[in-house]
Amino acid sequence: MSKLIATAAIRGSNKLFKQAEEMLTKAIGQHSESFAFEFPDTAFYLPMIYAMTGFPVKTLGDMKIALERTRELLHVEPEDINWKPYLGEALDSGMATLFSEEIIMALRYIEGLEPVKETIDGKEFTYNGFITDTIQRNLGIQLVDGTMPGFAAIIGAAPDDETAVKIVRELQEKNILTFLSGNVNGNSVTKQLLRKGVDLGWETRIVPLGPDTEHTLYALDWAIRASLIFGNKKPGDYKGHLKYQKDRVFAFAMVLGELNDIIWTTGAGAINMGFPAIADTDISVIHPTGVCIYEEVDKEFDHSKIVQKSIEVRGLKIVVERPPIPVAYGPAFEGERIRKEDMFIEFGGQRTPAFEWVRTKELEEIEDNKVIIVGENWQERFEKGGMMPLGIVIDVAGRKMQKDFESIIERKIHHNLNEAQGLWHMGQRDINWVRISTQAKKDGLTLEHIGVIQATMSHSRFKSIVDKVQVTLYLDEKDVLAIQEEARKAYKERDQRIGSMTDESVDTFYSCLLCQSFAPSHTCVITPERLGLCGAYNWLDGKAAYEIDPT
Repeated sequence: MSKLIATAAIRGSNKLFKQAEEMLTKAIGQHSESFAFEFPDTAFYLPMIYAMTGFPVKTLGDMKIALERTRELLHVEPEDINWKPYLGEALDSGMATLFSEEIIMALRYIEGLEPVKETIDGKEFTYNGFITDTIQRNLGIQLVDGTMPGFAAIIGAAPDDETAVKIVRELQEKNILTFLSGNVNGNSVTKQLLRKGVDLGWETRIVPLGPDTEHTLYALDWAIRASLIFGNKKPGDYKGHLKYQKDRVFAFAMVLGELNDIIWTTGAGAINMGFPAIADTDISVIHPTGVCIYEEVDKEFDHSKIVQKSIEVRGLKIVVERPPIPVAYGPAFEGERIRKEDMFIEFGGQRTPAFEWVRTKELEEIEDNKVIIVGENWQERFEKGGMMPLGIVIDVAGRKMQKDFESIIERKIHHNLNEAQGLWHMGQRDINWVRISTQAKKDGLTLEHIGVIQATMSHSRFKSIVDKVQVTLYLDEKDVLAIQEEARKAYKERDQRIGSMTDESVDTFYSCLLCQSFAPSHTCVITPERLGLCGAYNWLDGKAAYEIDPT
């Protein structure tokens, strides 16, 4: 390991230990050793210390014991004349740093300093702070089904606001959850995104943890609980936890701006967990593999390539099939809201007639990827904005396509449209509501792109059962109302079919192993009367999934 990196990690670890020691002494003087503390909404005490050592920190007195154990991991800064490999010392120091930072954050909570609140551009902003168990469990289905393939912890600030937005947007498009922390001379990616009007929060998967590097600890705490909750790893099984993090929790750190001792030592802690660091400055690199899957520390000066570089170094495998549209696209945009003042045009929502309907057709009846728009002077009406009726009819054909799959494909219309930036969808069937933002219209999004999105994503999501997709958009009220009645008859027939199904009426049940990536010992059996435990998949989903991929 680079002596420069090891020295910085060791030096930073000692600084943070001293800070934790001083803060703890002060807190005990004010509250006594019996003073109890726990992070909000967690069953895992101080999660990093609990997972690594098995020691449940419940009081200030327990923190004192934990800090003494942390002292055993500290090392003396090497002398200039001493040259040797420093991997062990640096990794020890990194783990000591995570323990010290966890105690520091706990003490800051006791003092009412967390989550951090500060004024940014004249507005009060509250960072997320500690990440609760509830959020961990609510995101579980996205973690296990691959929708969210990994996590990025961005530390520092980009060279300019535009670069910060581009980096984060690319991470969103690749469905990577992004945590923000740290600053460079008071500036940070959080502030840069806020200045550019970017929505932050769990809905958009951009989560600002705090303004200092030490707040990165919250992301690592969140990661370590994955092995406690989903990995069935016992507290104190540090080897099991670290291996789980390396093999199953695909996280990496992206350091923007100059590095200091605190960044280096926090990074050393993350490397223990198999999470590499990629910087945009000229730093020493660590390329030998072993602790991480590939490189531990690397650099990329070109900000247009730094996301891809990070993905490669961490070993992430991401396949994002996006429709050819002029706006960003990915699940991260599902939480986006388009308010009335930001809206260019809307459809449905009890304001105009609207519906969406998937029909099964024969292969020879439709033309693949064709988008048909039916409506008198529809282009002129669309350009005026405001409100319009909208009927979305998706005709699908395939050798393995069955009518039972129509409702499943139909349910995905919501996700397909919402994943486009500037396109908002709510509801389904004949109570749907669609909005296009003014910015998306300026970027070139048109009505035809609604059809393009549905055709592309129906192929992508259901490639084993769908061979052809044709989309027709109806924009005249009389057409929408007439075809809406046909659609309602189809909805009713479907509901009667599904509602009458019982376990005895079918000869096949389906097993689901989806959550085994995070819960290795768990299997669900899905029947018409029994959903999977996650609640996200029913018997028809299982039937469709089996047709898509029998394994």
